[in-house]
Amino acid sequence: MKHFSVIAAALAVAPWVLPPVFAQSDPLIVVEDRGGVSALPYYEALDLQPHRGQAPPRLDIPQPPAGRFSEADMLPVRSARLSPGTVPRRAIEAPGLTPFFVVGDDNHSHAWLRLRAPILRDLGAVGLVVNVESAEALAALRTLAPGLPLTPVPGDDLVGRLGLRHYPALVTATGIEQ
Repeated sequence: MKHFSVIAAALAVAPWVLPPVFAQSDPLIVVEDRGGVSALPYYEALDLQPHRGQAPPRLDIPQPPAGRFSEADMLPVRSARLSPGTVPRRAIEAPGLTPFFVVGDDNHSHAWLRLRAPILRDLGAVGLVVNVESAEALAALRTLAPGLPLTPVPGDDLVGRLGLRHYPALVTATGIEQ
């Protein structure tokens, strides 16, 4: 009986998935009702019903600009909510997180990269450069840490997600540290 109620619920929720033979069958008979609240207001809010007498709205798909893009086209990268500074060590729980580190183009990050590059390579960490002005500055950072991937990305989102306000920092599945 339990399997029947699961099937009945599935048929009630997704009738558009059924072949036309089933779509024309008798209305669904509810065998068991455990209460709850109707989801109809949520579907009505989506306004999915076709509008009579109106053509569907035209959806223009944007075309990508012609030509190729390079990493230099992403620069400068500025993260207004992140700045060089001290990052206190703290534990986090993020199982499966690939280790990554956050740096900028500043003296503190340069010294940190020189010192930590071997450890970062051993961890297989990926670098996020959150403040860098030019392709030349990014190339200079890469010479400080050969073999480490460094990608320019805005990092302000890390403030809300990880509570990170300063860099350089290493983020692993178990902690954040400098």
